[in-house]
Amino acid sequence: MAITPEEVAETLSMVSQQNLDLRTITMGISLGACADESMDRMCTKVYDRITRTAEHLVEVADDLEREYGIPIANKRVSVTPIAQIAAACPDTDLTPLAVTLDRAAETLGIDFLGGFSALVQKGMGNADRRLIASIPAALATTERVCSSVNVASTRAGINMDAVMLMADTIVKTAEATTERDCCGAAKLVVFANMVEDSPFMAGAIHGSGEADAVINVGVSGPGVMAAALRQLPQTASLMDVAEKIKETAFKITRAGELMSRQASARLGVEKGIVDLSLAPTPAAGDSVAEILEIIGVGRTGGPGTTCALALLNDAVKKGGVMASSSVGGLSGAFIPVSEDAGMIRATEEGALTLEKLEAMTSVCSVGLDMIAVPGDTTAETIAGLIADEMAIGVINTKTTAVRVIPAIGHDVGDTLVFGGLLGTAPVMPINQFAGSVLAHRGGRFPAPLNSLKN
Repeated sequence: MAITPEEVAETLSMVSQQNLDLRTITMGISLGACADESMDRMCTKVYDRITRTAEHLVEVADDLEREYGIPIANKRVSVTPIAQIAAACPDTDLTPLAVTLDRAAETLGIDFLGGFSALVQKGMGNADRRLIASIPAALATTERVCSSVNVASTRAGINMDAVMLMADTIVKTAEATTERDCCGAAKLVVFANMVEDSPFMAGAIHGSGEADAVINVGVSGPGVMAAALRQLPQTASLMDVAEKIKETAFKITRAGELMSRQASARLGVEKGIVDLSLAPTPAAGDSVAEILEIIGVGRTGGPGTTCALALLNDAVKKGGVMASSSVGGLSGAFIPVSEDAGMIRATEEGALTLEKLEAMTSVCSVGLDMIAVPGDTTAETIAGLIADEMAIGVINTKTTAVRVIPAIGHDVGDTLVFGGLLGTAPVMPINQFAGSVLAHRGGRFPAPLNSLKN
């Protein structure tokens, strides 16, 4: 489908009046050819491969910004899960690979690089264990590297040994970055049903089924969506609300489709997916919580919030999927507490609780995202939180995730300040009755009956 001049003009209006931006252009890069028995040689191969393949990524993105007038907030890279190439190397500490990724990101001038990752939903290999053990030091000694671990899937169930291991790892990562408000944990996410083509951090990886290099684009536009919904009277029916969301999502996604086509053509790599997700930022007017309140919820977290979020998420997908032939990634609405000014306000006012957030994750794109909890929270409690969220993903055949930050030295009422896109996280209370048995039982939560699709 051709992009018309009228669409371009309408998009420029959304940019100038409603804060539309393209949230990220992310180049996925395969590192399969970089595996080596020597850590030094492997690091050299990884650095050369990334910097050579993405050499012009920022330059092309900047050119597209100037030519089309659509701001591109972030330029990023995702790579093959590092545990997969590290299997060739016997070194116990894989931190040098994270440092190499960070150096490559700095050379390219990008904001984040994802892929210090492992997929352990059914079992853990030696390289997986070495990577997970290296995460605290890796995230403490780098600025731009993001880490993710998939511990569950609908087809495999939940690896409960990995859940407990990741809970311990989250605490250790927070402790390793205490002097920076535990920001290491803000770059670490635990997944169920992880997707292999997401352009969004911290969970972006380059999947094994992808081409050598692809361009994936993440659109956003909470401000545009909010402005569109404000045009409706409060007497408008929910059917009218859904139609307006669909119409607006189509327009936002067409902008992403245009930029995706242009970026991939100019960089000479395959066009990947367009991710439809509404991704908030700490900036005023760029909030998913605000959209829910315009739909009619008194304050995000109050009764009706899950219903409003389900409507938003479904309508965004229905509208966006018609605007691109290759929709993928996560695609829906994100609810990261620290990155959404409306979520922060609702938390501080007591309207939004951890339990309500968990209910909301059953209908949104990802899960419990960018949530700070008291620093004395036990690893068993965090393991229980992860297990609950993984169960929602596994049973409902959807992607869910946990990005929780133990606020070492802080308690409820305090605030962690990460700055930039990661925002500000109020420390939320967490139910302390997890017990000490479930998290240590280990083994595997069996795959549910709905996993039998063949």
